[in-house]
Amino acid sequence: MDALRVAIIDYEAGNLRSIATALTLAGADVVLAPTPQEAGGCDAVLLPGVGAFGAAMQRLEAAGFPAWLRGQVDAGVPLIGVCLGMQLLFESSEESDGVRGLGLLQGDVGRLPSGLKVPHMGWNQVVPRPGRPFDVVDQAFFYFAHSYLVRPADAAVVAASVRYGMEVPAAVRCGCILGMQFHPEKSGAVGQRLLQGVIAWCANVRAVPSGA
Repeated sequence: MDALRVAIIDYEAGNLRSIATALTLAGADVVLAPTPQEAGGCDAVLLPGVGAFGAAMQRLEAAGFPAWLRGQVDAGVPLIGVCLGMQLLFESSEESDGVRGLGLLQGDVGRLPSGLKVPHMGWNQVVPRPGRPFDVVDQAFFYFAHSYLVRPADAAVVAASVRYGMEVPAAVRCGCILGMQFHPEKSGAVGQRLLQGVIAWCANVRAVPSGA
């Protein structure tokens, strides 16, 4: 069986080497794609991100990614968002007033509540809900680095949570969309096991015809 071909969207939002290396070790064929044309034909798309919501959306729009990403999701292509990349899947963020997100998931992004150490940085235990791809880990610790949290309109999309003064969504899943607030590529062996599960999940999603 050919390796799953994953396009990592390269929009100058941090060092992509670690996530590219981790996905390659997990068995994927990785393509760094600064334009939609270079991402075309891949089996899955990964949206990484480090930085501010507004600046990230500006770079994505300049490269022509928002409409293309929406089209990929409509076609049933798995889309994975990591850290800021997960937040960009939503409609808006308190970090950047007036800036529209990709709007692929309903809800917004808010700042972590006052009284907590911000950013939330370091290792914390992720508690998954049953279901792929998180069935490969059992309340394992993953590495976080974020100041904002997603607030989905539908709580059913939350696939895993973390306790940080309150229950914070650690992952979301809806159809062919998967988001992770933590960094699996910085989470050692358990992160690698999860990425292998993510690749298997993507292959399973691709095996199901869009609209089925």
